[in-house]
Amino acid sequence: MLLTSRGRRIGGRVALGLVSTVVIGVTGFAWTQLSRLDEAIVMADVIAPTAQVPDGPAGEPLKVAQNILVVGLDSRTDANGNPLPQNVLDALHAGSGDDGGDTTDTMIVVHIPAGGAAATAISIPRDSYVDIAGGFGKHKINSAYSRGKNAAMGTLRAQGLTGAQLEVKANEAGAKLAIQTIEQFTGLSINHYAAINLAGFSALSEAVGGVEVCLKEPVQDKYSGASFPAGKQLLSGAQALAFVRQRHGLPNGDLDRIARQQAFLSSMSKTVLDAGTFTDPTRLSALVGAIQGSVVLDRGWDVLSFAQQLRGMSSGALKFQTIPIQSLSLQTPSDGDAVKVDPAEVRAFVKSALSSSAVAAVGESTGGNGIKPVAATSSLSAPPSSSAGASAPLADAGCVN
Repeated sequence: MLLTSRGRRIGGRVALGLVSTVVIGVTGFAWTQLSRLDEAIVMADVIAPTAQVPDGPAGEPLKVAQNILVVGLDSRTDANGNPLPQNVLDALHAGSGDDGGDTTDTMIVVHIPAGGAAATAISIPRDSYVDIAGGFGKHKINSAYSRGKNAAMGTLRAQGLTGAQLEVKANEAGAKLAIQTIEQFTGLSINHYAAINLAGFSALSEAVGGVEVCLKEPVQDKYSGASFPAGKQLLSGAQALAFVRQRHGLPNGDLDRIARQQAFLSSMSKTVLDAGTFTDPTRLSALVGAIQGSVVLDRGWDVLSFAQQLRGMSSGALKFQTIPIQSLSLQTPSDGDAVKVDPAEVRAFVKSALSSSAVAAVGESTGGNGIKPVAATSSLSAPPSSSAGASAPLADAGCVN
């Protein structure tokens, strides 16, 4: 549903720029310019009140740790529930409006510890075979959203909802089930939610003037539309979307796609900071325009206050990691090949990386073990049989497959 926020939640789209702007502090000038988002903010009732974080004084360091679920939706509708035009879908190599399954093809949990001076972003492969919350059984984790959405459709239609209104409310149900499944799988409490669709990601990359990436080898992929030479290059719009969506023809499939996403977001964050986006009226206006209609945040998030509490965070303070996996080719009864994961191993990995008495997020239990966060020591992509997870500092993304 649309909600006028009057200055409180206005920085959310920036805080969401798909993780990149979640971790940057901006000037008062930026908040003034962002005020025109008043009439186009999409907020969703997806976070339980018990998981919401009390607002702290603006400008003071973050007093409690928080976990933010950031998802990229393979959706053919905008944030207001309206179908994307066919010419937009064609430009994005997204097929027809009926091709999208409303799956969460990108899932990243961003952990901001108390104090707000650093952040860890944990990627979850879309095909991880897990127990879906709500009694849906074991399936690929990216299907939780669509299962929750489809299950709610009948009830919502019976209530008289149709068109875009039906789509928005069903999307809320899908987001809730995705959040519950992520919480169950990782052992984390999700305090905030941010989602962006295909067209929004394309527009954001254009708004920042393109993002530099580096490929180890040239690639050609008819499914995503990816067609790139080896080496460094500046991507935006449909090219940027193709870069982060490609998984066919890559040595490690979805793990290589995750590595691309992490490298892209790392570079995008650096681009935004180096370009002075928040002190450049033209760039900031383009960024705000890209955000409108593309992003959904949970309704309880006071993102303006939140972002002001992160002023001390630098671009190098974001570390990416990927959960440990056991196999890329798990045979399943009804879902085809999936990614094999051990939930207990994943929860232990997440706990050792994030949970100590000093940084536990609202709703988490640390057991008082005082484990320190894991240092970033390995490459962005994990080997196919890795069970140790993977991590990398933001500033050292390097070339990827």
